[in-house]
Amino acid sequence: MSSSGSVVVVNCGSSSVKLALVDPVTGQRALSCLGERIGSPDAVVHMTTAEGTRTITPAASTHRGALAHVLQRLLDLDLPPLLGVGHRVVQGGAVFHGSVRIDDRVLGQIHDLSALAPLHNPANASGIEAARAVLPDLEHVAVFDTAFHQTMPETNYRYAVPARWYEEFGVRRYGMHGTSHRFVSQRAAEILRAADGRDPRELKLVVAHLGNGCSATAVLGGRSVDTTMGLTPLEGLVMGTRSGDLDPAVVELVADRTGEPVTEIVRQLNSSSGLLALSGLSNDVRTLSAKAAEGHAGARLALDVFVHRAAKHVAALTVSLGGLDALVLTGGIGENAKNVRSMLLARLRHLGLVEDPAANDEHGRSSTPAGRITVPGSGPLAMVVPTDEELLIARDTVALVERT
Repeated sequence: MSSSGSVVVVNCGSSSVKLALVDPVTGQRALSCLGERIGSPDAVVHMTTAEGTRTITPAASTHRGALAHVLQRLLDLDLPPLLGVGHRVVQGGAVFHGSVRIDDRVLGQIHDLSALAPLHNPANASGIEAARAVLPDLEHVAVFDTAFHQTMPETNYRYAVPARWYEEFGVRRYGMHGTSHRFVSQRAAEILRAADGRDPRELKLVVAHLGNGCSATAVLGGRSVDTTMGLTPLEGLVMGTRSGDLDPAVVELVADRTGEPVTEIVRQLNSSSGLLALSGLSNDVRTLSAKAAEGHAGARLALDVFVHRAAKHVAALTVSLGGLDALVLTGGIGENAKNVRSMLLARLRHLGLVEDPAANDEHGRSSTPAGRITVPGSGPLAMVVPTDEELLIARDTVALVERT
């Protein structure tokens, strides 16, 4: 990585826009932006630089309008040279197995894959279109959430459904959070190699990305071989507002009893379920932990269900690995909720994961090797490794730009 400067990293969500200027070597941010309530008249953008944070109202509230507004402002600032633009794209289907430079053909394929991610890919594509219009002289790169999981064997990505669904509609497991799982598994491998000489090519890791969205992935020798999210981010672990695994017949039952269309029921499974529904209180683990300590039954139930389901999936993923060297925890909950980590390790003690309470209290930062939160021994370990998806996107962007 020879160039010096920053990469514009763009992440257009269904109702938000995130942008950062990332140094691909150091990871430092010269600027970061968060656009909220995109698509509504109340859209705002918070822009943070070394001088502080200021809030602006974009000229247009659409994804394209908000991002174009921010990028025009960016060009007026005294910032490091721009090396390229990296875009987070949620769904790459079976088409994209890695990050790619964006041209009109790639952009068309991202649009075509919107059927698999109707809330995300159209927004991702709008961000690409806006950024290409404002920064036409820079290379633009797409980094896909699903690409890391394209190494899964067919045994692990196929559903037991009619063949036509797979062949014509692409119904299979794709997985998400691939940028986080790739970054964290690579960093964990570096830490373990430096600590005790473990060969990254032989490592058996389960990476658990626990945040408002949650997923776990079995990583064998640096390659994803199984993961918990499926066709969409709805499958798998209990999440902040997503249900996770569910009997599909529930949708039919609720539709029959309420008269609501399937689209509305799926919306509720995505935005009104998970920790929020179980607790009747909040989707924020910090709030739930405080209320559970005060005796709130719903908060305690939500945390117990969350941890139980996470432990089941972690244990199941070891089947795809044929063992376990390390459980790697990341994401907002994985990195910061020591009580949840403690509860999870207690349920996984049969795998040889024994909590080191002092290390866990320090978020794994004071233990050896860095990040370890379990008692050293001959068995597997658990460790905390902070994720940095923006840095991975920046590095992928530079790697592709420098090939030209």
